[in-house]
Amino acid sequence: MAAGSKSEATRQRLVEAATQLFRDQGFERTTMRGIAAAAGVSTGNAYYYFSSKDAIVAELYRSLQDEHRSAALPLLREGHNLGEHLRVILQANLDVLAPYHSLGHQFLKTAALPAPQKTRQGTGAAQAVQADAAQVGRGKSIAVYRQAVQAARPQPPLAVRDDLPELLWLVHMGVTLFWVYDSSPGQARSRRLVANTAPLVAKLVILSRLPVVRNIVEDVVKLLRGARSHD
Repeated sequence: MAAGSKSEATRQRLVEAATQLFRDQGFERTTMRGIAAAAGVSTGNAYYYFSSKDAIVAELYRSLQDEHRSAALPLLREGHNLGEHLRVILQANLDVLAPYHSLGHQFLKTAALPAPQKTRQGTGAAQAVQADAAQVGRGKSIAVYRQAVQAARPQPPLAVRDDLPELLWLVHMGVTLFWVYDSSPGQARSRRLVANTAPLVAKLVILSRLPVVRNIVEDVVKLLRGARSHD
């Protein structure tokens, strides 16, 4: 096996071992030593690949964004309305996350990490690596919404079209937050939330053509752009 392939296989074993231990005994009770033992590597070797349990969660979060992208993109259809696209993307996200409900809080913590350059200025390199993973994950998720917007018919109003993928990602994170605290069987309430929220958001986007609604949407867009300019 080539060195690169062997290294990647070791990383994957560590992620899989950690995920199983997180499920079996919880995140807090799991140790890097235990993860290393379960993966069949030394503790030092485990730390070579991942600086902490949080770094492993960040890696898992990033891989789940790839899985979500692969699941959602084939469901997008040219000519479908934005509400339908939003529904299938959000449902695909819940499907991908379903086996990892116990790690929901850690995923939110990862997703909320600040931009990598800010992290490097304020803390160490280890957290910067986690922030990089979070940034990549966010970018992949926003890219899915960008494709959904481009394929939607009718097209969203031009005034919000460029910023809409990021606004939809904020809806995505709101649904994820609800899912984290959803104790209903199979998180059924989260799925009902998606079914009700997707068409409502799509209607608000279309209504943004009207002056009163447009002013509110433009204010939200300005807030988003202002926050982005300080990244």
